[in-house]
Amino acid sequence: MSTAVAEEKKTKLNQLEQIKKFTKVVADTADFESIKDFKPQDATTNPSLVYAATQKQQYGHLLDEVLKDRKSSGLSGQAQIEDVCDHLLVQFGSDILEIVPGRVSTETDARLSYDVEGSINKARRLIELYAAKKIPRERVLIKIASTWEGLNAAEQLQKEGIFCNLTLLFSLPQAVRAAQAKVQLISPFVGRIYDWYKKENKRDYIGSEDPGAQSVTEIYTYYKKFDIPTEVMGASFRNTGQILELAGCDCLTISPELMEELAKSNAPVERKLTPEKAKSANIEKLQLDEKKFRWMLNDNAMAYEKTGEGIRKFAADVIKLEKFVASKL
Repeated sequence: MSTAVAEEKKTKLNQLEQIKKFTKVVADTADFESIKDFKPQDATTNPSLVYAATQKQQYGHLLDEVLKDRKSSGLSGQAQIEDVCDHLLVQFGSDILEIVPGRVSTETDARLSYDVEGSINKARRLIELYAAKKIPRERVLIKIASTWEGLNAAEQLQKEGIFCNLTLLFSLPQAVRAAQAKVQLISPFVGRIYDWYKKENKRDYIGSEDPGAQSVTEIYTYYKKFDIPTEVMGASFRNTGQILELAGCDCLTISPELMEELAKSNAPVERKLTPEKAKSANIEKLQLDEKKFRWMLNDNAMAYEKTGEGIRKFAADVIKLEKFVASKL
């Protein structure tokens, strides 16, 4: 093999490295080792990821440390459990921020998804705990469900300088309201949209016909067309094909399994989403108030069902984490 050919082989980027050239890659895990391996810019966690991590031997000490630290809190019952869970989420987030150069997303309690004040108070509490660990606000995104109430809470939090990541987002009206609320980032869920259509229509989808990829493309196009600064972060991927279809999106949050798959391939990656292409799109601005938002979300069976189902699942994960914490008290 000639030196030139050997050199070319050596420098050929894998798909994950290629995607990083035009998209911010975010790790969708609370596993520190995976984050170290793939060197993402940011990371996103939630109670189910934190719960899964605490079941691994190498992370058990984090909960032990929090329990020891909070022993003298003077709290009891549910208040004590919630206090430990909040500290645990922030402990994971803080440790992740020692690995990634950017931000970490930390989730509020999904049971507060229809409670504006409750969501605001929980977000303020989490930011307060990060501040106690000398973590600046701009390095933390607070994850809140994309309900009307969640979006209102995020609007207030953004005014206070608390940056939000609107999760469980399945439709353009949710994204438009997030833009009105001037939130920092939204996480449209690709895989769960794909799951719904696959089950509903009893067929598979690949490439540009994937409804999940189409939904994120629609939102990205709308934002870039109307110069909306809110970041779009595709989330909840089922396969690498969905990720490649959204190459060029502002951010993509990817599980360690799919990052590994991308890292093993050297096939060329084509940038699919660009601001230039979006600018030329023939679309109109959506005018939205509460009545229109609620009707449009209700009128989209997939988005309505998946938002509700997602909140129930996230809430179940919070309860699972709480029960685990309670068993250690």
